[in-house]
Amino acid sequence: MSVPALVEELTPEWLSEALGRRVTAVRSEPVGTGQIGTCHRLHLEGTGVPATVLAKLPAVDPAARELLAGVYRTEALFYAEVAPTVAIRVPACHHVTAPGASGDFVLLLEDLAPAVQGDQLAGCTVDQARDAVVNLAGLHGPRWGDSTLLDLDGITATDAEGARLLAELYGPAAEIFLDGLGHLLAPEDHGTLRDCVAVTEAWALARSERVGLVHGDYRLDNLLFPPGGGPGSVAVDWQTLSLGLPARDLAYVLGTGLAVAERRAHERDLVASYHSALEGYGVAAYPCDLAWDDYRFAMPQGPLVAVFGCAYGTRTDRGDLMFAAMVTRACAAIRDLDSLALAAG
Repeated sequence: MSVPALVEELTPEWLSEALGRRVTAVRSEPVGTGQIGTCHRLHLEGTGVPATVLAKLPAVDPAARELLAGVYRTEALFYAEVAPTVAIRVPACHHVTAPGASGDFVLLLEDLAPAVQGDQLAGCTVDQARDAVVNLAGLHGPRWGDSTLLDLDGITATDAEGARLLAELYGPAAEIFLDGLGHLLAPEDHGTLRDCVAVTEAWALARSERVGLVHGDYRLDNLLFPPGGGPGSVAVDWQTLSLGLPARDLAYVLGTGLAVAERRAHERDLVASYHSALEGYGVAAYPCDLAWDDYRFAMPQGPLVAVFGCAYGTRTDRGDLMFAAMVTRACAAIRDLDSLALAAG
């Protein structure tokens, strides 16, 4: 099949071949802001086809498509090869084409409307956090300790050179972040952030005996919740999938998504819920106390992702407030949990 790069190229004929069902008409509408790529809701008519699907496509600019080809390839790999082997709730994939060097790809996904996107700025309830971490165990648990993960083409763990480069880039990125958003942070958060930079290289390489699938950006804006607030969250946006300490996802979503007081009051119980779900997938020889210790250790994931997202992404008013809130919440958790002592040690 050809690989369309623009939504106009998703014709009834192409969609019929991709879906294996006859599509007679299609109408599209944009969804989201399209900073990494573009997303469209397709309204379909035909025989045995869903009324709507979501189509994810690369960036419109050919140069950007080529630059981001690796990111697109990671998400395509997740839906094609990884999603069928894990239990985390994700949109059903109707069709995926892996991108070539040009970055052209198409991903046709289940439309989960009227599910509600999480709000990273506002934060979440404790019940939503519990639902999110139990679902997260469905990513980590089924392939816990699976050495064949290392055979996945394009999904890797951080090595010594990668850790060194990460630490080199993190320092300047943190200063860019503080120059731009430092006025939104308390003075103690400035210090905590710079302390995180100092231990990044060692932190990125530590605890490598527990390498598993890591979403990498498992936060509220990348989760869809059922309307009305019931259980059943769904995880989206798999461009940052990698191998690493699974607790990084756990620390990231709780440390950046819950208000500080709520996290302090409920985090032990939430980590226990995650751990219990892992055991349900057959994870053994991983006591709850060690899961708690990994959670504490992994908390610097929050500032790390937020700082890079802000420093090298497109600035917006909401984005500035969101990244500041994420760093504020995560830095408080780092201090509460003495995470940097674990990272340095």
